[in-house]
Amino acid sequence: MNPITIARFREHAVEVLARAGVPTPDVDTELLLGWVLGLSRGQVQAKVHTGAQLDADELLAATEAVERRAAREPLQHITGKAYFRSLELSVGPGVFVPRPETEFVAQLAIDALQAAAGPSPVGVDLGTGSGAIALALATEVPHASITAVEVSPQAFIWARQNARDVGADNLRLVFADLSEALPDLDGTVDVVASNPPYIPLGAVPRDPEVRLHDPELALYGGEDGLDVVRSVSSTARRLLHPGGTLVLEHGELQGAGIRRLLTDDGWRAAATHRDLLGRDRATTALR
Repeated sequence: MNPITIARFREHAVEVLARAGVPTPDVDTELLLGWVLGLSRGQVQAKVHTGAQLDADELLAATEAVERRAAREPLQHITGKAYFRSLELSVGPGVFVPRPETEFVAQLAIDALQAAAGPSPVGVDLGTGSGAIALALATEVPHASITAVEVSPQAFIWARQNARDVGADNLRLVFADLSEALPDLDGTVDVVASNPPYIPLGAVPRDPEVRLHDPELALYGGEDGLDVVRSVSSTARRLLHPGGTLVLEHGELQGAGIRRLLTDDGWRAAATHRDLLGRDRATTALR
């Protein structure tokens, strides 16, 4: 193969990804090139302007990566990494890829945990998936004790790997159904956080990355999307002490329904919060 400059490859790859409908073809191209070359995105951008070339092996690897992305395989599955707040997490088939909007949900839980009375507050993440929320709590509130619950064997393996890689000594992982989990913590928890599956069965996601690659167990929440939310509400009421906080992620059209559900379950002060894009993203309530 003849050498090709990074600039020329980038231009071609952006066109390929744009034609495939990838929402951010320039960003994805630079991240894939960075993954192949072992560079940051900024370093890739610098190489574009210096006339740097790809050797034959690099060109082959970059071309294959772009073809996979053009087929709408998630970027994070190709690179094996997802970034969440200050964390670099390992992800792949069988686990839900953490989304930027969930960082906002994690912040609500972190704030509540930091505001809890006592020297060692207790937090729980129900349905932890990759471990994103639980690890954010554990690393950003290091004086807290965090327990994460997951029922999917595949997701649990990813969460365990991420906990090991991050090295959070204050995090405990438990393999269990969230509806029956953690009887040993009943009445002792300060904050329960959850990003449960909340898509109604009839609402198939538009994005192929979600529809074809995220596990169904992490997406669909029954006929109205709220089956698992109901279980989270019940379990959280059992786990939290009076005055404890529940933080729930949900879809942008579900705030009112979830506030009603929580209020009917006996929660106080149910309030829905908008993310940085102005969309209803999370609801909090007090035990």
